[in-house]
Amino acid sequence: MITTNDMTLSKFEHCVIICIKKEGEIMKLKEINNSSKKTKNLLKKAFAELMEEKMEINNITVTDLVKKANLTRGTFYTHYDNIYDLGSEIQEEILDKFFNQDMIIKDKDSLSSYIDSIFQYLKENENFYAKLSVSNDAILFMNRLNKKICHTISDTLGSKTNHLNIIFFTDGTINLIVQYFKKEIDESLDEIRDYIKLMANLLFIN
Repeated sequence: MITTNDMTLSKFEHCVIICIKKEGEIMKLKEINNSSKKTKNLLKKAFAELMEEKMEINNITVTDLVKKANLTRGTFYTHYDNIYDLGSEIQEEILDKFFNQDMIIKDKDSLSSYIDSIFQYLKENENFYAKLSVSNDAILFMNRLNKKICHTISDTLGSKTNHLNIIFFTDGTINLIVQYFKKEIDESLDEIRDYIKLMANLLFIN
């Protein structure tokens, strides 16, 4: 028997109380995490809109950002050290989406499904990436993304695959996506996806 607050409890009852307390702590933690995620999403949405307006991250201030997001400076600094910290997190999230285990290129046969997954993700977040893509800073990140995709395909398909074909494919893919988001071409994302899958088949499968 366990005595607490002048009450005598069995070990079972004591364990139940501990479990209830822990469950309450977990629920509170989840609420905090959900609130933090919602705040970050507001900041990222505001960041994308400002990138579209001001074209370069150097032109964006914390004051601009929190005003756009309708948040306080204190809220911003709770999550990020500066504007570049926020921009860096967005870039890393994009890389994580492009190269997570669920969407990884395992072999030639999985290349088509990888392309489908990438374009589905782009369609779900089209408005967000359309705003980011028009900025001047997007070019540097796209080059980084291009090189990573190039290395991934090269490592997966092996040394027998013509390296120039891989460069041609990744350069063309990234360029078409950027042109689409900048509204420089009329084709839809689905049409671009189908064309890229056709080129992948011609370059790497056949």
